[in-house]
Amino acid sequence: MRIFVAGASGVIGRRLLPKLAAAGHDVTGLTHRAENMPHIEAAGARAVVADIFDRDSVMRALEAARPDVVIHQLTALKEWNLEDNANIRKTGTRHLVDAALAAGAKRMTAQSIAWAYEPDESPASETDGLDLRAAPPRSTTIEGVAALEQAVQEMPSSVILRYGMLYGPDTWYAPDGLIADRVRRREMPATDGVTSFLHVEDAAQAAVLALDWPDGIVNIVDDEPAAGTEWLPHYAALLGAPAPELKPGRGGWERGASNAKARREYGWTPIYGSWRTGFEQSLAR
Repeated sequence: MRIFVAGASGVIGRRLLPKLAAAGHDVTGLTHRAENMPHIEAAGARAVVADIFDRDSVMRALEAARPDVVIHQLTALKEWNLEDNANIRKTGTRHLVDAALAAGAKRMTAQSIAWAYEPDESPASETDGLDLRAAPPRSTTIEGVAALEQAVQEMPSSVILRYGMLYGPDTWYAPDGLIADRVRRREMPATDGVTSFLHVEDAAQAAVLALDWPDGIVNIVDDEPAAGTEWLPHYAALLGAPAPELKPGRGGWERGASNAKARREYGWTPIYGSWRTGFEQSLAR
């Protein structure tokens, strides 16, 4: 197939491109920085530069590529800027969907998140609603996610991958990442809030497999939702960082998510079934 990857130089995109090329697809990778083009081309894809906020440049890029499928992996997470990321989800996704439709693309797979669900006690399933009544600053993220998912579902065919919290190389949780720095400075307390994690290799592999999945929304998370009181001390120890402060309590939305649908209906099995082994391998010193 002809596949257009938006966000080709991102943490997932860099792992996704060679997998698609190895499978024999004709791949075009979108980046907003010209200096990323050699890396995209080395991964076996055709590189194109466009600003996702410039509607005309996005339209031209998609028109030239004429893809069968668009894979949406655009984020602005490097500096933890939630407003910029929400703007990409709203405006950037709108431009990408409009351009994909104009270019005749029939399908889109898009990255969403698995911690946008409404409050409850149990791990979230795909039938649960988004946390649309969230207060700021969480509402910024939720509004962006809702806009992204609504726009993507305008495509003739779509799969929305609600990823768990990404960890592994080049993420916040890498030894040189933002979370690692905060943990070393003992700025993150260990709470009862539950997180569902996902290794970046599992995220990239799921995007490849989703080319053949039925339409719909699916949680892509590991098998073991974990409270901060469980995962954070383990993570800190692997970093060689001080033990975190323990702080009871959690937000109602900090519930983790279930991958039962992905396993049962899509036949998906994570490479890293637990954050425990994934952390140990990615933080090995």
